[in-house]
Amino acid sequence: MKQLDYYFWMNSDWAYLGADRLAQMAQDHGVQVHYKPVDLLSVYARTGGIPLFQRSEQRQEYRQQELRRWMARLGIHINVTPKFMCPDASLASRMLIAAEQMGYAVAKLHKDILAAQWCHDQDISEVSVLLDVAGHLGLPGDEMVLRAESSDIALRYQDYTDEAVSAGVFGSPSYVFEREVFWGQDRLDFLGQALANQTLASVQR
Repeated sequence: MKQLDYYFWMNSDWAYLGADRLAQMAQDHGVQVHYKPVDLLSVYARTGGIPLFQRSEQRQEYRQQELRRWMARLGIHINVTPKFMCPDASLASRMLIAAEQMGYAVAKLHKDILAAQWCHDQDISEVSVLLDVAGHLGLPGDEMVLRAESSDIALRYQDYTDEAVSAGVFGSPSYVFEREVFWGQDRLDFLGQALANQTLASVQR
């Protein structure tokens, strides 16, 4: 089975916009997606990125314009300035890692945590919010949060962040397939073509 590393920030509006298409693409092409949440501020610090609130007014305004364009194209609505914008996402990230280690599929959990912030004006740094998301999916939130607070999960979160930088990642969402980086949900078409090309090459051998 083809393997794809997906590096993302649990505060990423763009990751939310790309979530359904990534899941569908994985199904269509028979690819296993490894969900790897990262500390994007650490990635920025090592790769020259600028946190949103430190960017110029022009860049912040353009981000909102682009979000509205993509919302219209995809038929997906988000609040471009949510009530709780980019809170500490470390617990949410570690909870996702814990869920995967416990054997649960995490695509829906990943999307619903993003939706909590960008669609429902919830603070994803709050344990109660994360437990509510897990509960709606029928997942053992208490156990996942407990495991998320362990040192081994914290280390895995750091490892994913280091691994992302080593792979050439500098923003969220980023998809790495066959050592090639595709940055942004607006590059999913290119990723899909790369997956299709490998499938075709395999058939022709």
